[in-house]
Amino acid sequence: MMAMKRLLALFLAAMTLAMVQGFTGYTPVFGVQVNRSSSRSSTSRDTMTMRARVCDLLGKTPNRQARVVTFSHRRIKKVQEVNLQWKRFFSEDLNRNVKLRLSTKGIKTVNKLGSIDAAAKKFELDLAKF
Repeated sequence: MMAMKRLLALFLAAMTLAMVQGFTGYTPVFGVQVNRSSSRSSTSRDTMTMRARVCDLLGKTPNRQARVVTFSHRRIKKVQEVNLQWKRFFSEDLNRNVKLRLSTKGIKTVNKLGSIDAAAKKFELDLAKF
């Protein structure tokens, strides 16, 4: 019975060490810090930051006030996301392509105004940042 308790305690300690090593990259047994990112070459994914789901041109944001009414008339909150699309436009002012994250209404606005330069001028958007 005593041997079984010791075996169980040893097993739990080994599992705890494995979890610490798996989640933090730190091996407390040897006292050596493992840096996993140095083995990979630095890519754009390593430096990528999360952006809010907002239209770059119009500034449209998700509607967080929406509700769903079920058959039993319960009201459940839901988020209506903006329909965002990555779109490339050629800027004649910058003489290069700019890649923007626009809502479908923003794409229609650019088409209506004729060019991304005219739309950026109307909505005071600096295309040099994109």
